[in-house]
Amino acid sequence: MSRAGPLFRIAARNVLRQRRRSTLIAAAMTLGVATLAILLALGDGMHAQWIDAGVRLGDGHVTIERAGYRPGMDAALRLDSVALGQVRAVLQSPEVARDIETAAPRITVDALASSATSALPVRALGVEPAAERRFSALSDHLVAGRELRPDDRLEALVGEGLAQRLHLRPGARFVLAAPDQGGAVQEQLVHVAGVFRTGIREVDQGVVDLPIATVRRWLGMPGAATGVALLLERGERAASVTRTLRRMLPPLFAVRTWHETAPELEAAVRLDDLGNYLFNGILLAIVALAVLEALLVSVLHRRREFGVLQALGLTGRETSLVVLGEGVLLAGASGLAGLALGLGVTWILSRTGIDLSRMMGDQLSISGAIVNPVVHPVARLSRAGQGVLVVVVLGLVVSLYPMCQAARIESADAVKLEG
Repeated sequence: MSRAGPLFRIAARNVLRQRRRSTLIAAAMTLGVATLAILLALGDGMHAQWIDAGVRLGDGHVTIERAGYRPGMDAALRLDSVALGQVRAVLQSPEVARDIETAAPRITVDALASSATSALPVRALGVEPAAERRFSALSDHLVAGRELRPDDRLEALVGEGLAQRLHLRPGARFVLAAPDQGGAVQEQLVHVAGVFRTGIREVDQGVVDLPIATVRRWLGMPGAATGVALLLERGERAASVTRTLRRMLPPLFAVRTWHETAPELEAAVRLDDLGNYLFNGILLAIVALAVLEALLVSVLHRRREFGVLQALGLTGRETSLVVLGEGVLLAGASGLAGLALGLGVTWILSRTGIDLSRMMGDQLSISGAIVNPVVHPVARLSRAGQGVLVVVVLGLVVSLYPMCQAARIESADAVKLEG
């Protein structure tokens, strides 16, 4: 251990002395690490947009429901006014309130929508218009009419597919029918306030938004909701907020993250992550092979140098440590340079975005969510830490075989061979 300092200095001098070799190796690793950082940031940015779009059209980052409400989504297992009061009190506590952007109570029921020409099954969604305007993305996809207003009573938003099949337009009337809490079918006449088009067939043909007060009167559910959807300031806090809510709320309530309420979206993110890791692994393997070849050729062409070092007193093990030191120095320097380059490019792209519309069209549907084709990469400190770890491991791995070759060099044979 007392000779670690001199060995390190020898390795550093070798790196500086062999400038052409060091530059080529460092360039390969720098570009590889920079590309890795950019691709990871791009993947994280895409996933963030997928999740944001999905939770806005779905049940939020976190959903509070009555225990047992899912998977059947039985409206009889609703949150009454007392239960909603408990939820509001918890959501106003400092532990939770700082993470919440919007809390939207909702009533979701399966209903039959009928007009003079046809009848279709739909999912009627009772919402608070003021809260839903900050929460949902439907108002951004209106193609006719207007969004819901807080003073609306009999107005509704319908999808373009449903409007076409029922021959509806803004101002037209249609009837919603659904069973109340006693099982008796109740009908509600509503007017079309606006028509939206998301590009998702299931949503455009099967969703009707209307004021929650109307649904409560229609089905005899005063002050009730089937759930409260929470939109968070930062989506990555969903698991932490869920744990806090589960601790603060009694067992009557079930608190679920979007991973549970939108399993298709989670599966899409996981599958894309797997593909990204496989691609990045192949990229790193190519870089590692290039660096390995350069280090190995360097060792084989420096047999006399290593022979002289051993003649001056270095053991075979210490000679191999010199090679390891060169690999670690090159990996560390080029890794830091690659991370800096990658984060710099990511910062620029995060401001301008990358337009992928030519590759996937103006809109992309991912597991029931419309995604903006302009992707903004997201740089995360955790990813930077992973990058540093990958660089260190890469430097160690590619140095192992050259180390073994250097350790096998005999000083007498090396000097004789080169002489």
